[in-house]
Amino acid sequence: MRAAANTVTAVRSEQLRVRGIVQGVGFRPTVWRIARELELAGDVRNDGDGVLIRVAGPRAALDRFADRLRLEPPPLARIEAVERQALPKADGLPAEFRIVASAGTAAHTGVAADAAVCAACAEETLNPFSRRYRYPFTNCTHCGPRLSIIRAIPYDRANTSMADFRQCPQCLSEYQDPADRRFHAQPNACHVCGPRASLVRSDGRVMCTEHLTQLDDVDAACTLLQRGEIVAIKGVGGFHLAVDAGKESAVSELRRRKRRDHKPFALMARSLDVISRYCEVNKQEAALLQSPEAPIVILRRRNDPDADQLAPGVAPGQPTLGFMLPYTPLHLLLLRRMNRPVVLTSGNRSEEPQCTDNADACERLGAIADYVLLHNRPIVNRVDDSVVRVMSGVPRLLRRARGYAPTPLLLPPGFEDAGDWLALGGQLKNTFCLLRDGRAILSQHIGDLEDAATYADYEKNLELYQQLFQHRPAGLAVDRHPEYLSAKLGREWAARDRLPLAEVQHHHAHIAACLADNGWPLDAGPVLGVALDGLGYGDDGQLWGGEFLRADYRGFERLGTFKPVAMPGGARAMHEPWRNTYAHLMAELGWARLKTNFDELELVRFLETRPLQPLAAMVERGRHSPKASSCGRLFDAVAAAAGICRERASYEGQAAMELEAAIDRRAYETESEELDYPFAIPRLDGTGLHYIEPLAMWQALLGDLILETPPGVIAARFHRGLAAVIARMVHKLCTHDDQRVTDTVALSGGVFQNRTLFESVTARLEADGFRVLSHRNVPANDGGLALGQAVIAAANDHRRRS
Repeated sequence: MRAAANTVTAVRSEQLRVRGIVQGVGFRPTVWRIARELELAGDVRNDGDGVLIRVAGPRAALDRFADRLRLEPPPLARIEAVERQALPKADGLPAEFRIVASAGTAAHTGVAADAAVCAACAEETLNPFSRRYRYPFTNCTHCGPRLSIIRAIPYDRANTSMADFRQCPQCLSEYQDPADRRFHAQPNACHVCGPRASLVRSDGRVMCTEHLTQLDDVDAACTLLQRGEIVAIKGVGGFHLAVDAGKESAVSELRRRKRRDHKPFALMARSLDVISRYCEVNKQEAALLQSPEAPIVILRRRNDPDADQLAPGVAPGQPTLGFMLPYTPLHLLLLRRMNRPVVLTSGNRSEEPQCTDNADACERLGAIADYVLLHNRPIVNRVDDSVVRVMSGVPRLLRRARGYAPTPLLLPPGFEDAGDWLALGGQLKNTFCLLRDGRAILSQHIGDLEDAATYADYEKNLELYQQLFQHRPAGLAVDRHPEYLSAKLGREWAARDRLPLAEVQHHHAHIAACLADNGWPLDAGPVLGVALDGLGYGDDGQLWGGEFLRADYRGFERLGTFKPVAMPGGARAMHEPWRNTYAHLMAELGWARLKTNFDELELVRFLETRPLQPLAAMVERGRHSPKASSCGRLFDAVAAAAGICRERASYEGQAAMELEAAIDRRAYETESEELDYPFAIPRLDGTGLHYIEPLAMWQALLGDLILETPPGVIAARFHRGLAAVIARMVHKLCTHDDQRVTDTVALSGGVFQNRTLFESVTARLEADGFRVLSHRNVPANDGGLALGQAVIAAANDHRRRS
């Protein structure tokens, strides 16, 4: 009995390696607390691989210790692995468990994303008896800036933009106390020692805030918003432009100055109760709004004539609004007295990147905002707001940035030894992706590289991420398009440094990103991928955009497509939707037949005011009129035909968004399927590919125009008919001799951000017995391309090495 007792109580020494998001989130104090509660000896430190723990005690206590680490992590931690290894003896371990200094080894750990203000810090900020009352930069290890202020790993104060703010004795005491929730909270500060906010006039003239408030400059900015002024506000990852969302004159003036004609503005409200006055909010959406990520959540407006209304210019023609809650103490204080939401849109002119520097903001935003609410904590890394929409009952990222990036994504089984690839992404909605240690590190949303300032920001972030994660690419992956700036950079880089270069087809990357997002194993076999977007460079040198691919990570076979139709004027057809209408009608009917049968239509009279002869000549000769099998351009064509966003689209996807917004929900939900617009699925001459032929759809649509069918009903019939033919195409391509050869379908591409189409296609496919994979953690649009490029390059590299 005595020998057994001695065995049970014998001291054992172990080393535990904890990997994941475990730095800068209060993980070491959690380890310290649990170890002391279990009366264990040892120490804990940060290093380049995560957190390293050396611990000694009875075996049962060590087991409980490891279990509690997994079960009781701090709110922002993301544990990927806890690896236990026996140590030969406990000599050298401190008898009382303690936290020791970080070790500067090579970085293999993750960087935490910026996190919204936690409940405890929010309470302190609003509590008149707290020493941080009305302090706009209150934070702790459970919240506050991370990626936006970090310069290098490990995540210590000296490696952040807080390095120049020396902590006062009280803050330093909190910072050094493992029992305090601010232990090693790197942005920790207060009124005495930390960053400060200041309100200035954008024209540089001296201003007096006493007539605006008796509190502080943040409260003065609130008064200006209530008076209808435009105020630029420095946030966590960049500047925003704000106005009272209930004042149409202020909203219209902001649109005029910002040169943003129609694209919906994002909104911020002080509470969920305020948001609920304007939008329907379910439990999932409420949880997203109140989460540490605090994204913009796309919500359906209340369909109630008695509901509170915002200025019409906030989101013209849209049945949805994009709302977020205050995610910093500064926003919390700013909106404290605002009974209505405020517009909070990116601080830039249209299509430019957000301003991050104080002087640059005063110069660039001076013609837009009359006042600027600044602070003196530098923004190291620009980080836009993330955007999420719940579709088919699942939250899906439309833009992955603040709150989510650069949290690593675990790669699917089979990619454990993937090489250190760097994928450079696409041209629009650019992100880039680093592969390392079986993880994908997807950058925050960068934007459209056609803008020079955005491209400069892209290059800066590429350099930063390589430094931050100590990543030296073993190979580069790029889009196959010859003119994408990201691809040109990759080709030059690969040639200069003699690195392997993988050129990846655009839509194959879309499908691979969807597979990786769903954890599809490397050797699980192919799926049928449906990639619907605007444009991508095809393997045949043509422009693709509505593709059905039998694909896995290593390759693909194109099985089906949409009908290729000319784009008169090339890129101009993306900005002038009527051009696509004209091209589709000419491809299906020709001008003579259109005039003979539909001459009385307003649409035909409109087209006759356009320069049709030059356009016809361009299309006939193939000059500046490339053919594209684009689902996105089909949406443009139908929208313009219905009189929706006909002449000019002021932002990407406007025509498609407004077509979805116009849907008559009663018609969509109750009309007979016989009224759905019909499509055929013949084969293309020359290639033999199955393709979606819209001739019958156009005949039905034109007939509805003759009958003066409302645009909302036309939109409903188009969406239902398109969803039906997509499901039919999938069934046809996956069935041979009445046998199902593929039972899994992956949906990707920006068109599937259309909730109506996505949910209808998904429901139809699932009813037909298919397993449907779709995006959740990575955008379906081009913001996910880099992940797809990276896993395709790694999969083919793995095959070469096997």
